[in-house]
Amino acid sequence: MMVGASLFSSAGIAETYFEEVGINIVAANELVQERADLYQALYPNSKMIAGNILDDNVFKALLKNTPEKLDFLIASPPCQGMSVAGKNRNTEQMLNDERNYLVFKIIDFIKLKSPDFVIIENVPTFFKLLLPYKNKHLKVTEILNIIFGNEYHIEANVYDAADYGVAQRRTRAIIKLYLKGKKWGQPEKAEKQITVEEKIGFLPSIEAGQKSKIKWHFARKHSENHIKWMKHTPTGKTAFENEKYFPIKPNGEKIKSYNTTYRRIKWEEPAPTITMRNDAISSQLNVHPGRKLENGIYSDARVLTPLELMLLSSLPQDWNIPEKTPELLIRKCIGECIPPLLIKNIVAQINK
Repeated sequence: MMVGASLFSSAGIAETYFEEVGINIVAANELVQERADLYQALYPNSKMIAGNILDDNVFKALLKNTPEKLDFLIASPPCQGMSVAGKNRNTEQMLNDERNYLVFKIIDFIKLKSPDFVIIENVPTFFKLLLPYKNKHLKVTEILNIIFGNEYHIEANVYDAADYGVAQRRTRAIIKLYLKGKKWGQPEKAEKQITVEEKIGFLPSIEAGQKSKIKWHFARKHSENHIKWMKHTPTGKTAFENEKYFPIKPNGEKIKSYNTTYRRIKWEEPAPTITMRNDAISSQLNVHPGRKLENGIYSDARVLTPLELMLLSSLPQDWNIPEKTPELLIRKCIGECIPPLLIKNIVAQINK
């Protein structure tokens, strides 16, 4: 087994299949306590150091709990400063967002531990991020090449999880660093993409507020208006396209919003990217596809259940998440995670 560490771990969803590919994460760091607690519950044999990695005590504890020479490092620095779905969308804002400077702690960690293999993952905007370095504004890959180019092979690519066996379109920026003399091949794309129907079509239909007998397959409660609008919205369509039952304000005025909201996803394609606000019908592309009923309306007028989100993110149905885990915590962690099957396929190519 390769011995590894995890930075900016969240709940560790990316690491779900690491044991299968021969990686043992011995220490991890996460800022948010409830996510750190969930990580520790999922990985009891790893040492979770919760807290701000910019705090010297936290960073020193992380170093202390990892061996002098590491085999592997995974780092997923916060992307809120860079994400297209976030607020910072231009260069000036990126330069002023302190979250985008956390990459330098990854650099510090690599300098001190010299891992054989490093994977840094983020949203694709990560490759456009400019950071001040030696009186210049440089991209992350440029900084990494300046610092580590003599020791490491450095590769940067954007992957769509839907091309690698995940029933969800989700593009992620991946930077691989591996010591010169080592090998790290590229994963092969799947022969076909997995559809929503193939992944969650077997689950029983349930309506808002209902529970099934299947673990984590329960539906959130929604307002009567939201339910009514979505019951009249066909698969793959938005309620804004309805002639009669479209979203309106209490005063009867039609709501103005993006056509990605109040929208059902499609059965015959991979799911769209799951966002952190996957709990709200009024958010982006997260309403169940539904099935047309004999009376002409559509079933499942609700957002996806936690289990449906898990499956569409390539998590196993028997994911060993504690039963008392808050639903919204699960939804947030899934909404920000890289699908673990994508990471597994990339990491499985180490030494190949």
